[in-house]
Amino acid sequence: MIYVVGLGPGGAGEITPRALAALEKCDVIVGYKAYVELARPLFSKEKEFVVSAMKQERDRCEEALRLSLSGRTVGLISSGDPGIYGMAGIMLEVARGRTEVEIIPGITAASSSAAILGAPLGCDFAVISLSDLLTPWKVIEGRLRAAALADFVICIYNPASHGRPEHLSRAADILMEILPAERPAGWVRSAGRKGESCRVTTLGELKNQKIDMFCTVIVGSSATYVIDGRLVTPRGYRE
Repeated sequence: MIYVVGLGPGGAGEITPRALAALEKCDVIVGYKAYVELARPLFSKEKEFVVSAMKQERDRCEEALRLSLSGRTVGLISSGDPGIYGMAGIMLEVARGRTEVEIIPGITAASSSAAILGAPLGCDFAVISLSDLLTPWKVIEGRLRAAALADFVICIYNPASHGRPEHLSRAADILMEILPAERPAGWVRSAGRKGESCRVTTLGELKNQKIDMFCTVIVGSSATYVIDGRLVTPRGYRE
């Protein structure tokens, strides 16, 4: 049996009871080293952990499958929700019916960051990752333009990193081909973790912000506005 579990933002108070119960059943927990360190304090020292590095997702799933077929109950962990830029899809591809796989959802970065910034996801929104490791940049550009033209609130994952520090600036320029620079926006760093920080700003000012891989960025729609320093997108109800 393999449980593919979302840990949520990372704080112990934000992992769901269902996720915690699934991991309690597991003989061994498999994950990327940063996520294992989030999970390790939740369990006794007797729990076995198998750690792997970044960009070894398929190897991680194959190890989880091997352990499961040997008779172990395995927890494969992701931060946030495992079905959103997480391990759920690749685990199903690797397993292909050879063992039972159950997906346990978690709080994703869009939800946790939105709650910190206010209520920016109150109406339709799009989620776009700026990582071009698996998606060509031209495709990402097209998705940014389409979301802007459709007047979605846009939630941006993986906005920048050491290897691609210019991606958010490039994305902001693309969005400003369509959207005004004064469009309300915001970012959250390390949502739900130690050192959490956030800022409400504008689309134009995003280019000047110190934003990294630990951040989630939200750009408002034409309906989004700022109330008491917090982003709000009305649901659309009228009196």
